[in-house]
Order: sequence, then C-alpha cells, then structure tokens
Amino acid sequence: MQHGSRSAIAGLAGLSALVALPAAWLTGCSSDMMAGMGSEVETAPPHAQSSVQPPGPGNAGAKSNALVVTPNQQDYLDALGAAGVTPSSELSALSIGSYVCQARAAGQPDQAVWDFVAPLVRNDLRGAEESDGARAESPSADDTDAATADYIRIATERLCQ
Repeated sequence: MQHGSRSAIAGLAGLSALVALPAAWLTGCSSDMMAGMGSEVETAPPHAQSSVQPPGPGNAGAKSNALVVTPNQQDYLDALGAAGVTPSSELSALSIGSYVCQARAAGQPDQAVWDFVAPLVRNDLRGAEESDGARAESPSADDTDAATADYIRIATERLCQ
C-alpha cells in the first residue's frame, strides 16, 4: 500500500510543478509593462453591505473599474489600431503583447514566439467578431498570420522595452 501512496504523492508533486511553472513564467513581467492592468479594479464580496456606490453619473467620487494604461501601453494599442488590428478588448491586446514581451525576455526564438502567440491572436480575432455581432467563424489563415505578425512586431517595438 505504501508504494501506491508514494506514486500518488510523486504524481501530485509533478502536477504542482506543472501548475507553478506557468505562474512563475507569467510573473516575469516588468512592473512598468503591467502597470495599470487591473491595478485599479476593486471587488467586494458578493453579499457585502457597503456604503460605497458603484461608479456612474450620480456618484462622481466612486472609483472607476476602467482599464488604466500607461503611455507606453497606449502607444502600443494605438499602433495596433493604425496597423488595422482590431482586438476584442484592450485588455486582450495588452495580454497578447505581454506574452510576446515575456517570450522575448526569455530569449525564445522567433518561431517559438509565433507558435505561442498565433493561437492567442486567432482566439482574439474570433472574440472581436463575436463582439461585433458577427457569427463566430474561425478567422482565415491569412488574417491570423497578418494579425500575429503585427502583434509581434508592434509589441516588440513599442511594448517590450
């Protein structure tokens, strides 16, 4: 019986390592690059009674949960728009850019960066179509390739500094 317990513990240790590695990798962002990505969002417990009112026209003193971006991040978002890339959201575009920067910082070769980012871009393109009310079809390979190239180039030039 002890042999079975040891392999179960070894299996859990391996699983823990697999879960911890991506988390450790994702925390490699510079504080400058990630500034504003959710730092202004505050949440309350679901049934909390509070005197704080949600942001809106009648409550000018309440904090907004709108995304706050740095000038560097805004430059990146503006460059994506100028290149014709329409992300499903600013947060999604910043996340993809962050992945590019993390891969670059880790010294990943261009093909590895592409292989990791392309599925994220494809999903984002699909999400952008859904938010426009269009039927969620898979974007064409040409559209995905063009957007992936733009994301990688623009993130490398404007966000990964």
